[in-house]
Amino acid sequence: MCVTGGYAISQLKPEWHIHGWLGSVIGFGFGGLLIGFDEMVKGFSLRAFSAATFGLILGTVIAWMVDSSGIFQFSENPTRWLIRLSLFLSFSYIGIVLAMRSNKEDFSLIIPYVRFASQSKPENLMVLDTSVIIDGRIADVIDAGFLEGTIVVPRFVLHELQKIADSSDPIIRARGRRGLEMLTRLQQNKRNEVKIHDADFPVEQEVDAKLVRLSRNLGARLYTNDYNLGKVAELQSVSHFNLNSLAAALKPVILPGEVLSLRVVREGKDKGQGIGYLNDGTMVVVNQGQPLIGQQAAVKVLSLLQTGAGVIVFADIHNPPAPH
Repeated sequence: MCVTGGYAISQLKPEWHIHGWLGSVIGFGFGGLLIGFDEMVKGFSLRAFSAATFGLILGTVIAWMVDSSGIFQFSENPTRWLIRLSLFLSFSYIGIVLAMRSNKEDFSLIIPYVRFASQSKPENLMVLDTSVIIDGRIADVIDAGFLEGTIVVPRFVLHELQKIADSSDPIIRARGRRGLEMLTRLQQNKRNEVKIHDADFPVEQEVDAKLVRLSRNLGARLYTNDYNLGKVAELQSVSHFNLNSLAAALKPVILPGEVLSLRVVREGKDKGQGIGYLNDGTMVVVNQGQPLIGQQAAVKVLSLLQTGAGVIVFADIHNPPAPH
């Protein structure tokens, strides 16, 4: 744009530059200066700019008061000009440095009864992927007040949910409709705002890659139940949250000797065994529990076996001692 502007100016004002290429070169140099200035001010916040401006004004006022006091009126004009220049530059620099090093509480000493407080709160963005929406537990966690922030649902995730809901397979179609119902439930929760984000990344073909890239661009946390997606996000330094990991961490610790109450639902592999399940899905093998199939029983934990699929609990029927 600067090159084009330089060339156009040279054509509109031929008395400035006869050659159009010279105007293009000047425009190119001006564009380079703009880019250099942009690199210099990166990371320079609005608060720092406001503090620097306040310090500059304060230093200039003090320098003007000193200059107006008349202590330099007997000096010669060239010398007085140099003194005034040094005075204004020095006090302006000191004012800028002191203002940028101070915090917001220090301003109340200069301007009584006025306190500068930030009115904006850091925005906690939560990007949801398809798996965590269909799962539905994220809605329960948010309703319970454990997660606060702005829920971000990418437009391409909505398209994927709609595609799943329109599937010819009844099981897949039910999953897609459940995901849409969960989104409706999240929108009805007044505690957390739900935003539909229209950003898309045509370069990325996979939805998972788009989710990681969007989370990185927004500085948001990615919520997912996909273990592999979480690892990819971790490799790219994107904060992620796996609900399955949270559920595993919140599982109650079962120790030998504890008494549990559960429903025996079916037979076990060995003769006389019954199988029951805890609320978190942990399988309990009950010795001599076959006669109790379909009934609620109290069992006493004997041992635990860690397998690749989880923990298997072995227990006996608990018979409390009869009262004397």
